[in-house]
Amino acid sequence: MSTETEIVAYIQESEFDALLSEQKVVIVDFTATWCGPCRLISPLMDKLAQEYKGRAKVVKVDVDNNKPMFKKFGLRSIPAVLIFFDGSLVETIVGVSSYEQFSSAVDKHIN
Repeated sequence: MSTETEIVAYIQESEFDALLSEQKVVIVDFTATWCGPCRLISPLMDKLAQEYKGRAKVVKVDVDNNKPMFKKFGLRSIPAVLIFFDGSLVETIVGVSSYEQFSSAVDKHIN
């Protein structure tokens, strides 16, 4: 078994547009350190990152440090997972959801 662990990186608003232009599929987890439900889906985001490695990029955005970005997408609560395909927002999942709900949303946009 590999000892490498896939950790989903935090990004800042300044990195966001470049990421969207470089990656075909981007999964963005809007989260905060104080958010209990966010901690529940964090392992699911790690699992997504591993399962879709090379086909989709999974990142996290700390809403406390990136409030304009949070508001830009009209979000009002967290956790919120946004899925982008070819630079466009194609799916928004707000609240705690199952791994299957996240993976099936990604599958719809990956060939």
